[in-house]
Amino acid sequence: MHQNTKVIRIGDRVIGGGNPILIQSMTNTRTEDIKATIAQIHRLEAVGCEMIRCTVPTQEAAEALREIKKQIRIPLVADIHFDYKMAIAAMECGADKIRINPGNIGDLEKVKAVVSVAKEREIPIRIGVNSGSLEKSLIEKYHGVTAEGLVESALDKVHLIEDLGYQNLVISIKSSDVLMCAEAYRLVAQQTCYPLHVGITEAGTVYSGNIKSAVGLGLILGQGIGDTIRVSLSGDPVEEIRSAKLILRTLGLRKGGIEVVSCPTCGRTRIDLIGLANQVETMAEEFDLDIKVAVMGCAVNGPGEAREADLGIAGGNSEGLLIKKGEIIRKVPEQELLSVLRKELENWGK
Repeated sequence: MHQNTKVIRIGDRVIGGGNPILIQSMTNTRTEDIKATIAQIHRLEAVGCEMIRCTVPTQEAAEALREIKKQIRIPLVADIHFDYKMAIAAMECGADKIRINPGNIGDLEKVKAVVSVAKEREIPIRIGVNSGSLEKSLIEKYHGVTAEGLVESALDKVHLIEDLGYQNLVISIKSSDVLMCAEAYRLVAQQTCYPLHVGITEAGTVYSGNIKSAVGLGLILGQGIGDTIRVSLSGDPVEEIRSAKLILRTLGLRKGGIEVVSCPTCGRTRIDLIGLANQVETMAEEFDLDIKVAVMGCAVNGPGEAREADLGIAGGNSEGLLIKKGEIIRKVPEQELLSVLRKELENWGK
């Protein structure tokens, strides 16, 4: 959301120049399986995905993009590894953006061929550099994989494409080392005006990946760096979108959506608070409200601790409380807490 980055159009969306940070994800279906890929993208759209990337390893996958694009509402990005012909095919089949590493796509003539088609169709190129594929010369120069080496590698590739007369670019620098990644983005933001795609690569499972991504993205976005993000998790990509939205909301970079807070439970808890909090969080996704909902485990501290929330429920011995702005509205049977809360959300603001 850096104010000084260049505005780049991707399909019908824009990133850079202080525009809202877009949330993206990547399908994990076979792109050639059109039906499964579209079904997954529809699930991702429903939870708030704003840009989607599909891998294009074969001509069949490139051809599949035509049909996939017709049936989705968000920009479609083609992920290319090694084969420059796939980059060209993907653009010809309707990709709104391509992601390549010019360092592993082949000689200059091949890069030139890709840039030529991108230029003709005004398709942005994301230059992706990864700590796992840093050039040997830079590893030797910096005595190992370092933030400085990653930045130099990325900027070398940017200059290569600029020299071919194209500046419709987005940059990403990925590393599974969170602090190195944060430092690399800090350095590259000082040296370029292109929008930055931010993420921690190979972050891990939903548990460890969320922690690494939250710390890494927090460090980077907290400095005003980053124009689009992906939380990389080994699991259902729907979880990536949920996490990304929460990270942006926590950093104050996005409004909207219900924030659910819940107490950590203690010996006074007499209800299944963990189960209830999870149910409330799932239910909250159905509502487009910019409010805070508290789920508390006891009637002693519940009302006081829920004071900062717009709406709250607290459970006790077989009965619960409905709370608004810290005030107890009424007592309700414990088994009705969820339905009472739903009714309040349905009528909120009416």
